[in-house]
Amino acid sequence: MFKKPTRSSSSTSEKVPVEALGLPRQLVVWTTIGVTLWYMWWRTGTFNPEYPIFSRVLYGAEWFGFFTLMLHYFMVSKLTIREAPLPEPGLTVDVFIPTYNEPEEIVRRTLVNAIGMEYPHTTYLLDDGNRPEMRQLAIDLGCEYIARDNNEHAKAGNLNNAVANSIGELIAIFDADHAPKSTFLIRTLGYFLDPKVAFVQTPQDFYNLDSYQHRVRPKTGKVWSEQSLFFRVIQRGKDYWNAAFFCGSCAIIRRSALEAIGGIATGTITEDIHTSIRIHKYGYKSVYHSESLALGIAPSQIEPFLKQRIRWGQGAMQVWRKEGVIFNWRLTLAQKLNYVASMSIYFDGWQKAIFYITPVVVLLTGMMPLVTETKDFLIHFVPFFLMSIWCFEELGRGYGEMMFVEQYNMARTFAFCYATLALFMGKLKFRVTNKKLAGNGGAIWFLLPHYAIFFSNLIAIPVGFYLYKTTGHLSYFSLLANMVWSALNLFLAGGLLVFSLGRALYKRNNYRFAIPLVARITTMGREYFAPVDDLSSAGMYLRAQRELQLRAGSSFEGVIFLPDGPLSFEATVRALHDDSGSSTDGLGCEFIWNDKVARDRLERFLYGSDLEWHLHSLTEMNFTLLGGASEKEHKIISLPTWEKYGQNLTPAVVNSIEGANDAVTAGIVSMDPKTRTGTMISFKPLPENAFDTMLLTNNGWKTMRTRVANQNKTDRSLPNMYLYQLESI
Repeated sequence: MFKKPTRSSSSTSEKVPVEALGLPRQLVVWTTIGVTLWYMWWRTGTFNPEYPIFSRVLYGAEWFGFFTLMLHYFMVSKLTIREAPLPEPGLTVDVFIPTYNEPEEIVRRTLVNAIGMEYPHTTYLLDDGNRPEMRQLAIDLGCEYIARDNNEHAKAGNLNNAVANSIGELIAIFDADHAPKSTFLIRTLGYFLDPKVAFVQTPQDFYNLDSYQHRVRPKTGKVWSEQSLFFRVIQRGKDYWNAAFFCGSCAIIRRSALEAIGGIATGTITEDIHTSIRIHKYGYKSVYHSESLALGIAPSQIEPFLKQRIRWGQGAMQVWRKEGVIFNWRLTLAQKLNYVASMSIYFDGWQKAIFYITPVVVLLTGMMPLVTETKDFLIHFVPFFLMSIWCFEELGRGYGEMMFVEQYNMARTFAFCYATLALFMGKLKFRVTNKKLAGNGGAIWFLLPHYAIFFSNLIAIPVGFYLYKTTGHLSYFSLLANMVWSALNLFLAGGLLVFSLGRALYKRNNYRFAIPLVARITTMGREYFAPVDDLSSAGMYLRAQRELQLRAGSSFEGVIFLPDGPLSFEATVRALHDDSGSSTDGLGCEFIWNDKVARDRLERFLYGSDLEWHLHSLTEMNFTLLGGASEKEHKIISLPTWEKYGQNLTPAVVNSIEGANDAVTAGIVSMDPKTRTGTMISFKPLPENAFDTMLLTNNGWKTMRTRVANQNKTDRSLPNMYLYQLESI
């Protein structure tokens, strides 16, 4: 008979190293708390008696900000640093891939990567759409297939049906678009040596860096994501309090724990956080392993982005109502505070709406929510405002980026407001997030609130100035302060609209990876090496010599050099780009896949690793005034990077490798023309003696004599790749 685990006497993670906030940042936080309380006390004497409701609504919004700051500080003051133990052999593992209406090509690449994971396991395709093509896909790939004749309880019901029809003691769950790395199971199963651990959650990362929730700055190698703060900092903070929650994908759950709580939670549209609460109520442990081990598709435009956030918010309200988080005696106080912090964030929409509307109301009507002297206002407000920004950045450990955060706060404001109404709604329907990358024309409707913010503030500034000149409805300082406030809202809304409309015009259906590779193409009876500049499983951009005379509509064959060996392909030229400054033509090519096994190999290479991050030394972490995260913290929570390669990445071909199955090997090189040294990622071991390396230049391929100066270790998540320091001789 299953025995319920006993509750630990401590709510904190035992024997797990932590990254503390540090004294300098602690001083910033406590100074901010003191300044905020000083400001809020002063504000009690500034209410305008002519507009008491308006004054107190704005004051309440400010108090809500302080409330969320304190909860945030509680969550992230200590972050766990976990190193995965090695798993014991002999565990039975089931891998669930639930699907409903996702395109076959997306489901296929997830299945291919899931099947290819290290450690013995059984992969199941859970088809709630009961589609014949999904059944055939499972047969083709050799995985198990489970369907049902109804969609009761949506994803939760689909998973529970699979639990009833499988036997593995551990269950890994991936959304249909989340392709796991080969090391996923190896890096997570070891935590289940502790019988109290119910589930292990890993970050939900995304490969499409041109999504709606990403901002990329190529020159600096910085990538900001709307979910960076949550997965790099907040979840690690929750983990310290045994309050990290299951996110529905990229996780492993113990079957006996699911059976103990009656399966994946139903009755709400966010089965993940609902299941987490029930597991924590039962006394189990959760683990957050912060290493990026699976990559999925982030929403590409504002419509699916906001629909997803609305569903999360509505589900959080349902869970709050159903589980009674605050007064539930089976949760520890720390767990209650963590769950309240995650659920109350959706009320942030109402606070932000007040801040966006207030300066417009003041400028157009002259209704001032506070009355005070200019000097007194500046003495209290400026320190409060500046310390609040600084504190947020330091608590975020470099993952905050206040400007982007505020822009996305504006994007989500009215979605969050609508989501909170679910506290009073009845049954809601689970809706799958749209995984299409190309624009679908729905952006205008979802941007209407943001147009309203933009134009209301745009109109309020000149009209407010006109009324000041003609009627004197405001004091000079009140006019100036609210015009500045309105201008800030205008700036945020304008930037958001430009970005959102740009994403809505996105036409490409497949993300192109910026990974320079070498292709050897065959045409006119001859073979030529050609560089591949970007690549997806649907096509590539190829730079071919003009003498080949390839034109739109031309077809050709070749191989692309991948880490696991040459990959044969057939392609058709769809677009021709004349590069007058080079001896090559740019060819936009579409693959013709007669061999699905070959396509699967390419998709394992592209979607089953974060090689693009490695090559371009991309990182989500920025530096704050007190510095970025520590070196240890950076290694744990950042996507792993090798040393800086610079911007001179080029594909390379190495000739005459003794003992190689192919006459050549390929790789990626970054050479410094001044020192004639560089770094090479080779797909085969390089010889110790000198060898010829062909590098791509604007004038075609150039051969130089090179030798290995040093060999470094490569990341285990990038198999069949070798990192070398080269020098030209």
